[in-house]
Amino acid sequence: MALRYVWCALAIVLLAPAADAANGARVETKLDAAYSATLLGIPIGHIAWTVELRDNRFDSSAAGKLVGLLRLFTSGEAEVGAHGSMAGGKPAPTGFMLKVIAGKWSDDVRIVFTGDKAKEYVLPAPPNAHSHLVPLTDAHRVGVLDPMTALLVYVPGNGAMVVPQACDRTVAVFDGHTRYNLHLGFKRFDQVKADQGYEGRVVVCSAKFIPVAGYDPKHFLVTYLASQRDIEIWLAPITGSRLLVPYRVSMPTPMGLGVLQATKFVSLPAPSLNADRR
Repeated sequence: MALRYVWCALAIVLLAPAADAANGARVETKLDAAYSATLLGIPIGHIAWTVELRDNRFDSSAAGKLVGLLRLFTSGEAEVGAHGSMAGGKPAPTGFMLKVIAGKWSDDVRIVFTGDKAKEYVLPAPPNAHSHLVPLTDAHRVGVLDPMTALLVYVPGNGAMVVPQACDRTVAVFDGHTRYNLHLGFKRFDQVKADQGYEGRVVVCSAKFIPVAGYDPKHFLVTYLASQRDIEIWLAPITGSRLLVPYRVSMPTPMGLGVLQATKFVSLPAPSLNADRR
């Protein structure tokens, strides 16, 4: 259980912002990004992430693993992905998957979305494993996004995308185990330069984790995450779309400041994708 909440924390670092998605127009573009995770400045993990927007559909996938000193104590690998449509101007997920292996602990989640409702398929829990959890009901599975779909932040209009309004939102998230809200608020603007790819302005949002159901109210990591006021998410644009996605996230942890930051953030608009097809 403890390790699952560690990965929940990582989900907040990587999969935190709210989503509205694209505006019904045909968008074709691809983001190819890589992130380095550090704790107190020490490398602890790497994540590769791609997002493709084609034919009013989206496909998003990421894979990560632990590196450095943490590998002396445990192994850790994770894969996560989501796909769906951009119907009605918003991302409508149809499927989500998460697979985590961390030492002797593992998690395998599949979520299927039908209409506005989510149906999860998870590994069987031991008897009485849920007796101490806040009950998760069918109502908690309605009107939610999976953590991966919740990466795509749509900014309407034709003007600037890196604006305070990108942070003005609360999103309902269901990861197959836990239902929680992520509340974002505008903090400031900043400038970034990736080792490869994007250089320019980002909007920095505060983020608040609010557990709703399917969690242990006495679990240390849950109460710790819920008490944090200093989580930041930096959003950068995907070229050729009206979408922002995380460039950097910083979050206090019981062991010190954790940071996930893009080292590669390359987005290819429609002409490049069309050239790939030839």
